[in-house]
Amino acid sequence: MITSFFLFAIGFSVGAFGTLVGVGGGIILVPFFILILHWSPQLAVGTSLAIVLLNGISGSIAYIRQKKVYYDAVIRFSLASIPGALAGGYLAQYFTHASFRIAFGILLMIIAAVMFFRRSPKGAEKEFDKEKFTYNRTAGILLSVLVGFVSSVFGVGGGIIQVPAMVYLLGFPTSISTATSQVVLAISSFFGVISHYVAGNILIQPSLIIGTGAVLGAQLGARLSGKVKSRVILLLLAVALFGLGIRLVLTANS
Repeated sequence: MITSFFLFAIGFSVGAFGTLVGVGGGIILVPFFILILHWSPQLAVGTSLAIVLLNGISGSIAYIRQKKVYYDAVIRFSLASIPGALAGGYLAQYFTHASFRIAFGILLMIIAAVMFFRRSPKGAEKEFDKEKFTYNRTAGILLSVLVGFVSSVFGVGGGIIQVPAMVYLLGFPTSISTATSQVVLAISSFFGVISHYVAGNILIQPSLIIGTGAVLGAQLGARLSGKVKSRVILLLLAVALFGLGIRLVLTANS
């Protein structure tokens, strides 16, 4: 009972925070599974991605209700992310304990740097007219292939890559990019989960308990997204992730 409540609380917190700042809960869950629960990389990645999927679905529903999702990008980016998601789920089988710690530690440090230095460009929250808005569709599609792969091979949400790229490279308003990325993540994660499930990389009971918490937390995070200034929280998380990334690399052979 205590363990289930603890896992549910972890899921709720991760779901709320991941949806609020658009980073995805996997960057917190995977280290938790590896360092605290001592799971294999494959189980950590597969189970985390299943939870990311549930969180993504919940967050997507909330953002769709808020009418912030840009469906033109959702369709193109989601279709492009599927091959990467399937490939990532397959290639995750080849990680050893040490190689995964090194690769994931480096990924965490990169994500931390992006989070720390990320600033909303001038006009990022300008009024969005979906009928007149244009963006580089080729760049968005190529980016989505990478997002699908990273999300599936590491069990993390691709929003940490996709949201900044949509804002800085493609010119999307921040709120629209966060909402749209959440829907793309839900779709790409679905195919990644299929790949991991076939490989036997998902622990069903923990994923359902944590995932239930994440679903409820994602609704709270979406509601708070327009009311809470998350910059300070994001900076603190960036510092923590950078330190965690260093720890994973330094303890790769332990």
